[in-house]
Amino acid sequence: MYINYSDIPSHQNLFLDYLYEFENVRRFYKNNFRDKDEYIKKIKIVSEDNTKFRREITEILHQQYKLFTPSDKTINNIDALRGKKTLAVVTGQQLGMLSGPMYTLYKIISAIKLCHYLSERYDDYNFVPVFWLESDDHDFDEVREIKILDQNNGIKSICYDDGENIEENRGSVGSIKFKETINQLFLQLTDMLRDTEFKQPLLEKLSSIYSCGKTFKESFAKLLFELFDRYGLILFDPQDARVKQLLKPIFIKEINDFRIHTEKIVHVSATLEELYHAQVKVRPVNLFYSYDEGRFAIEPVENEFRLRRKRKKFSKEELLALINDTPEAFSPNVLLRPICQDFLFPTAFYVGGPSEIAYFAQVMPLYPLFNVESPILYPRSSATIIEKNIDAIIDKYDLTLLDIFIDIENLKSKVINSSASNSVDNIFKETLREIELTFDRLRERLFQIDKTMSDSAGKYETKVKNYIEELKGKVVEAQMKKYETTLRQIDKVAASVFPNGNMQERELNFIYFANKYGLGVIDSIFNQLEINIFEHQIIKL
Repeated sequence: MYINYSDIPSHQNLFLDYLYEFENVRRFYKNNFRDKDEYIKKIKIVSEDNTKFRREITEILHQQYKLFTPSDKTINNIDALRGKKTLAVVTGQQLGMLSGPMYTLYKIISAIKLCHYLSERYDDYNFVPVFWLESDDHDFDEVREIKILDQNNGIKSICYDDGENIEENRGSVGSIKFKETINQLFLQLTDMLRDTEFKQPLLEKLSSIYSCGKTFKESFAKLLFELFDRYGLILFDPQDARVKQLLKPIFIKEINDFRIHTEKIVHVSATLEELYHAQVKVRPVNLFYSYDEGRFAIEPVENEFRLRRKRKKFSKEELLALINDTPEAFSPNVLLRPICQDFLFPTAFYVGGPSEIAYFAQVMPLYPLFNVESPILYPRSSATIIEKNIDAIIDKYDLTLLDIFIDIENLKSKVINSSASNSVDNIFKETLREIELTFDRLRERLFQIDKTMSDSAGKYETKVKNYIEELKGKVVEAQMKKYETTLRQIDKVAASVFPNGNMQERELNFIYFANKYGLGVIDSIFNQLEINIFEHQIIKL
């Protein structure tokens, strides 16, 4: 079962046109992901152009993987990057707690399956999935939370709290180490998750990965490794000092030419605002600098540069010297990060969600300025998981997911009215119609006696209608009590498929499903998720 994205109210028009009306957005994007004729052209260009760092990236990856025992498939994928016939399908995400919302897993599965598809179609080339760990991001509050459904089907948010001010800029999240308070998160999970045969081993495994003294990056990477290494997924840490050495030309060019870069981005962003929306706020310089245990945006001030919200200033020469000497202290912002990815990797495709595809429209003008080939942007697969018990309720009341996505309260009224022998709406509509007819006849008779009395009848009609509406409210309330079980079941469906009034994939963490079905649920999702269906998919467990 599939649902058209345009029927789901949360999606922006830019993304919808990218999917369904590409000609409307062609000016913002270099390639149409639906045009298979463009694939081989892109593959040939990237394989010929991006060869300078293949050896270095392969060596760096082997060093990074010394912390793991990777599968033969992953090792072969890493080694394959040395050859010019190997291309990367890249995706990435912030280091969300326990992998973050479900869409992180959907991104990874999409990238892996896209590699399979491309390898079969273009058998002269190899395609390897690369996950870019966004370890330099500094939004701690955004990554410390997970959401699950508890034993009473309530949506619960569980946060890691290390006792420090969450508003404080503490530098790159990837470097933050867990304190003993990480154990509190697992105690909450133990209380909230229902008891199943999978619960204890699952929590033991996760608590060994996310434990005191380990960093967000270390734990996030280890979890993804456990889930996807057997599929050959390559995890890449851009925070690595050796990686930053390779990125020095990008950082230096950004400082030297930031005005030219900003002008291009501002121009395209203004056009986007007129027609759609600009996803990312434009900054004058697309670089951050790690200083005084924080990560701060670099801003131009007259003939100097300063750190945003800090008094620290640099001359241009000082800043360039710092890039040369300590490039590991610098990191790209959201608009420069794609340039860094595709400067390092022979990226033929990037798998992204709606927001990423939207901000790539702002990034595209930067690619020729940095002499980097842009990838084809491939939309990640999107899905809602429907469990058997939820599916049974949906069938019982003849519900549609779109009704749940759009207006759950209206859906409740419809279900109750269809369950009741007489619809409250129909009863009161009929009553109000009869009242209107009665007052119309009354006005005609009163007019013959006294015109003013006829006019006054309208006021009394309004009063009567108000009393009827008041009575209707009480009847609806009584009906709600009568159908309390029905309403609870509908709330259960809504909490599962549209938690907090948002798409399930953006809210729930995979642990909710893994606790009920075991880690094998990843394979079930992998097998069912399709990458060539550009609609929202329904996965049944």
